[in-house]
Amino acid sequence: MVEKMQRSEISTHVNKKYLNSRVFCIEIANFLMEEIIKEKISADHLLYVSLKYTKTCDVILNLLYRWKVMIEKGMEKLIEKAKKSKKWKPVPNAPRAKLVQLKKIYAKVPEVRDTLELYEFFRDVDKLEKTREHEFRKGVNLKVKYRGEIINVNIEKLEEYAEILERFISYLK
Repeated sequence: MVEKMQRSEISTHVNKKYLNSRVFCIEIANFLMEEIIKEKISADHLLYVSLKYTKTCDVILNLLYRWKVMIEKGMEKLIEKAKKSKKWKPVPNAPRAKLVQLKKIYAKVPEVRDTLELYEFFRDVDKLEKTREHEFRKGVNLKVKYRGEIINVNIEKLEEYAEILERFISYLK
């Protein structure tokens, strides 16, 4: 009788521990999603309000930074998802190592693949050669030299980026 009680207590303890870990994982996922949505709201305000009225390249750079932070939080959610499906292999806690592995795991998912490519650009934009054009005017433009080509980051390009990121967030949900 005592032996059976101990076994049942152990199994109850194990079940509670498993249940608690599942609940904890769900709470982490919900927290990450809330953080991603907060960053998106902040970025949307920069795109649709601040940039509309100020028309400066500083707002564009701040927007790209916000998107970078949002994608990093999204990457954490993707890592959790990959760990759940047992596709994640342990890597150093370096952002580049995580990025490389995420690219391999989600290579066939266009929403993730496109966003990770954008992330590489957003991550490097601070270090790249930039030229500001038409500040305080309708056609504000930030020319960025990236991988040997010039990228014009203007309002139209930012709206393209916003659409890609919107699809990414929908995928994460």
